[in-house]
Amino acid sequence: MQVFSETSEVLAARDVALHYGATPAVKGVSLAVRRGEVVAVTGQSGSGKSSLLYCLAGVLPVSEGEVWFEGNVLGELDDEELSALRRERFGFVFQYGELLPELTVEENAALPLRLAGQRKGEALALAGDVLRRLGLDSVRDRRPAQVSGGQSQRVAVARALIHRPAVVFADEPTGSLDSANANTVLEEFLLLAKAQGTAVVLVTHDPTVAARADARYVMTDGMLCPEGAS
Repeated sequence: MQVFSETSEVLAARDVALHYGATPAVKGVSLAVRRGEVVAVTGQSGSGKSSLLYCLAGVLPVSEGEVWFEGNVLGELDDEELSALRRERFGFVFQYGELLPELTVEENAALPLRLAGQRKGEALALAGDVLRRLGLDSVRDRRPAQVSGGQSQRVAVARALIHRPAVVFADEPTGSLDSANANTVLEEFLLLAKAQGTAVVLVTHDPTVAARADARYVMTDGMLCPEGAS
């Protein structure tokens, strides 16, 4: 059994398939993601791109094949190990932010550090630093309902990156924003990820978002091909 090199591939899928009952959603996908690389997967709604993303993140168990992360097969980890991996080594950005409404912007950004056991004061100080880098210092004490959509999504980016994960999984990270806000959020997201060497796997229907990636793939009927491949 092959073990993938930690120096080159942080995440890899080999012949991954996912079935919902008798319905195939992902069909024999192989993909490698290098450290610090931005990988975009585009495709129409229902093509299987979000299903693939959640297989790579260990949220959905694969029906066939294997997903590797830093030398470990995700399917061989138990629930506790998978939860720890998603909490400590992965980050997530969703289309609508999914911030906790009862927490402040700063507390939302600090949440991964608090879940990892870091002291509140230290976690909030680190969150404040990341929020400043994302232009959010003036809203750090507000609740999510008191900030704009673009600001909310930048908070989600801060939360995803604050614990310096190996990989961030982003599901339509700018899909709920207008074009101006989308460009700003994407620029800040990718700059911060690159600065700390975090790989990004994002799915999007927007070709302008995909164009910012280092590697681009197209998902069609559950099958993945490099962009431009026939």
